[in-house]
Amino acid sequence: MDLRAILMGLAFAAMWSSAFTSARIIVTAAPPVSALALRFAISGALALLIALARGESWRLTPAQWKATILFGICQNALYLGLNFVAMQSVEASLAAIIASTMPLIVAFAGWAIFGERLPVMGAVGLGAGVAGVVIIMGARLSGGTDLWGVALCVVAACALAAATLSLRKASGGGGSVMTVVGMQMLVGAAVLLIPAAFENHVIQPSWALCWAFLYTTLVPGLAATIVWFLLVERIGAVRAATFHFLNPVFGVAIAAALLGEALRLADLVGVLVIAGGILAVQLSKQKPVQPPV
Repeated sequence: MDLRAILMGLAFAAMWSSAFTSARIIVTAAPPVSALALRFAISGALALLIALARGESWRLTPAQWKATILFGICQNALYLGLNFVAMQSVEASLAAIIASTMPLIVAFAGWAIFGERLPVMGAVGLGAGVAGVVIIMGARLSGGTDLWGVALCVVAACALAAATLSLRKASGGGGSVMTVVGMQMLVGAAVLLIPAAFENHVIQPSWALCWAFLYTTLVPGLAATIVWFLLVERIGAVRAATFHFLNPVFGVAIAAALLGEALRLADLVGVLVIAGGILAVQLSKQKPVQPPV
């Protein structure tokens, strides 16, 4: 893995993790699903304009369309939609921690459902990840954390895992990265319009809300997605996913710094255990490089 790939991975992890903090600001002052649908509409339109400026074709193969629609529904509509609703009552740090367990869910699904072999390091990492979640959730639930919000975050993480499984096809080559990014965002916006129609559209305007919406639209919403697709194309999905081990660390740190969310000892211990577990699972998936003959 070269230096550019490492920097891209770090940038992606920081942007991805910061989305929970900006989302928390948005959902406390605006209808969550409507705000997210608007964000996707803007980000998707910008991505397609960039694709047009780059000379990309908006024509995708049937396989790309199928995977792009699935990705738009699973990640954008379900994963982010459920998280936006959940963060009305759940702290940004907890939502980030639960979402970061996605690689663990993928590893478990591969072993339990698809019969994939899980190396010893992967099994240890999976166990560590579960232990970290138990540590954090034990402390949070005893402190009165909203169970319904937690349940929504868990379902959202499962949807993100499903989206990740479709990522390879959705990022299909042909130089259409920006087109795919834009299309899957517009799919998410279209799906979210249905539940958005039933929301109470009351907004509490403020500069914090404006800046949070602008940031989440351009940085986690557009820039992070583009960086992720380019990173996958550069080093592959398995190696790129290794950077997910930084998400719980960054997510908790950013929420504490910008929102003043409490840092509990159990949170710090659990986050480090989860991060180590995710790293072990991802490293176990990498094939050793054969020396030249």
